[in-house]
Amino acid sequence: MVNASVSADAHSAYAASVLTKSAQNTTHPGASPASHGDVINWVLSYADSGARGVASITDQIAGAPGSQSYVPGSLRTPQGWVPNWSTDGTTFGATEPATGTVAVRATNPDAHPGGTNLARLLLPPVQTQPTPTGGDGFTAYVYRGPDGEVEAWNTYHHLYHAAPKVVCTNLLTNSPCAGGPWPRPLNTAVGPLGAGFTGDIQSTLAPQYVTDPAYPGKLFYAAVTTTSVGVGCLDMPNRANCGYVPLTAFGGSPSAVNGMAGFVAVDGKMYGVDTTGKVLCLTIASLTPCAGQPYTAVVPGNNDNPGGANYLGSLTLAGGKVFASSSPSGGPVRLGCFDPATTAACTGWATPKTVGPAGSYSYAAFTSYGTDGSERGACAPVVTGGPPVVGCFAIDGTPIAAPGGFGSVANGALTFNPETVTAPNGHLQSYFPFWGGSLAGGTGCWDWTASAVCAGFPFPKTHPNVNGGATRDYGYDYDETTECLVALGDAGVLFSVDPATGGSPCVRSGASVNLTPGAFYCDGGTSHVQAYRDAKLENITLTNVDLGNSTATVTDPGGTVIATPAFAPDGSLDLSGISVAANPAIVVNARLVLLSTADFTGGNQPNIVVSYQGDAPQLCFKTKLSSACSVTSVTNTASGTDPAGAFTSNTVTVPIAPGTECQPVVTVNKEICQDTRASRCGPGGPGPWAKTTPVGLLGLLGTAYWRITVTNSGGVAAAGVTINDQVVPGCVSAGGTFTLAPGASKQVFCSTFLVLLPLTNTASATFTAAGAPPNTPPTTTAPSSATACSLLCILGNPNDQSAGRAPVRTAL
Repeated sequence: MVNASVSADAHSAYAASVLTKSAQNTTHPGASPASHGDVINWVLSYADSGARGVASITDQIAGAPGSQSYVPGSLRTPQGWVPNWSTDGTTFGATEPATGTVAVRATNPDAHPGGTNLARLLLPPVQTQPTPTGGDGFTAYVYRGPDGEVEAWNTYHHLYHAAPKVVCTNLLTNSPCAGGPWPRPLNTAVGPLGAGFTGDIQSTLAPQYVTDPAYPGKLFYAAVTTTSVGVGCLDMPNRANCGYVPLTAFGGSPSAVNGMAGFVAVDGKMYGVDTTGKVLCLTIASLTPCAGQPYTAVVPGNNDNPGGANYLGSLTLAGGKVFASSSPSGGPVRLGCFDPATTAACTGWATPKTVGPAGSYSYAAFTSYGTDGSERGACAPVVTGGPPVVGCFAIDGTPIAAPGGFGSVANGALTFNPETVTAPNGHLQSYFPFWGGSLAGGTGCWDWTASAVCAGFPFPKTHPNVNGGATRDYGYDYDETTECLVALGDAGVLFSVDPATGGSPCVRSGASVNLTPGAFYCDGGTSHVQAYRDAKLENITLTNVDLGNSTATVTDPGGTVIATPAFAPDGSLDLSGISVAANPAIVVNARLVLLSTADFTGGNQPNIVVSYQGDAPQLCFKTKLSSACSVTSVTNTASGTDPAGAFTSNTVTVPIAPGTECQPVVTVNKEICQDTRASRCGPGGPGPWAKTTPVGLLGLLGTAYWRITVTNSGGVAAAGVTINDQVVPGCVSAGGTFTLAPGASKQVFCSTFLVLLPLTNTASATFTAAGAPPNTPPTTTAPSSATACSLLCILGNPNDQSAGRAPVRTAL
């Protein structure tokens, strides 16, 4: 067995993993310190120990939601990691809260050494699985999600509005999907699937599904409400209803709208037909009814009497035209054609074609193909007292040969819509579901390429290994990854069919891995990824796999084939020749032909791992720094666990420089006392104080008394305030170093003996904002001056408001 698991004892031999944290200012890139209100991208690089197993990284966002707040939608995790959020730091959930997140977490349930890889489980052969629908589950739809999910969805058909009717089965575990209990009701309102008998959508007789090309997780289906028929929408990954669009009103007379059939899609539009035979249409991109619909009927109505029930018939496409079968009361079956280009009956189809005898009816319509795979026309299989009868017509309305094999089907058997695919042998083949009469369930296969019944596939092939053969087949969905048909029928049993033999279960496996190496990084770097490496099978016994007949393709996300590597004897695929620059994202599809299903038992889960060469993967999230002036820095540390043990990141501190609104506003006013007495010129003295002394006050020599008033009119304190005064050093020492609260003032008194007059003395103050980050450059205020004059003073008196004129007052 190729086994990548490691024992618990072996894990102890590994060194601890390394978690490296860094911070990026996305508001002002490169700025440090940051500013209040900036958004910080926190980056965690995870270099694992080399041990495989569950890995989890948690970041308790320090100070959240106070000093910093988590930015909703910003958590980025590498592929394969599951994000979680917490509003209390303890309880984590998979749904992101709108506000209040204080911690984030990412978990990889199966982290592989190196971290630069993505693992996906190989789908086990689908074993017989009763679905919780009570029967009548109709056709399954296989959904493959972006994170490796493989699910089968189905609806209980022709079931009344309130009843629960949609079911999801996890094909990886052969058990009901998470998000149950199943079944659940369907509703017209957008929102999570409800529970119990709370639905308001009735299902149709033969549902046909269309996916949204812009969002493959959305499934459109024909829906019937109490007032209209139209398009219902199911959001599979989110387990939710995604709306309803009415296409025509319910009721009418003498021909009434009671139900509908559909849908099929062509050229961006979906088409259905109501019980009056009129054609319904919806534009997919806008989810609005097509202009002019409903269009003129192309088939006679069925079950269209007032108070009638479901539409009996179906739709198919050929050559861009829409074909509909209808079973009017008493028969025979009619087949009509609608041309979307003219919104009317196709040329050659002014009158619907008749198929089968009187009294016959049909559940299906299917496309007829040439041996070259071209679409030739459409067919309708009808139910009679004998084997099914098939009538086919070309696109131009002329009769064409029907596929063979139907004559060997049991009398009275029902035929439902086939699944037409390119089979593993490269041929275009249709798989027809049958049951009824003496046939408890079976599959017929017609090979269009060979124009014959499929080789090695009895027509019909019964399923004796499934529910004792009582499958009552309704339909199949072909999983291109495993190359298996997933089947469901009236018996309510989900099972698989091998498209080559009709055997059940289908002994094949596979996985589809969507790898985008750039998605493993979130710091904006462009050189993290160097090359693609390989894909490897794990936890599987290679002698149980027919590697020679197993295949793989590598495509871009749009499906264009890039490479078709072959499996090496060690179960690996070489991807090194694929350019990362030319193909930043790839899809690796592995299709395995199994010789045994033994590796999928006993809890063992084989998988495939696709890897690339690159830097350690990253987890990122963003926070917004608080605008509060009291917040001068934020600090963050993360931690985690993996099979090698616990680990903690380095601590990162982001300093925050106060903005204008968070800065002190400091001013200095220097004055001189207009008196010569120390008692009047000291602290609390009346002065008076002015910008200059009166001429002659100090004589030729004298002592000048100075007052320096420092005021903070800002919103935060000024710290480390000192006086600058080159002329009078005593003023500097008198002031010392002090803190000035918002709105506060401090007066500094000092004096000097003047040897030479006049003398102008200038002072300023230097300070920093309280709590400013270390090494923040100090700020110096604007200067302020005062002048001591003598008898020789010739300077203008700053106290005199007459411009430039010397004062006339003299002090003796």
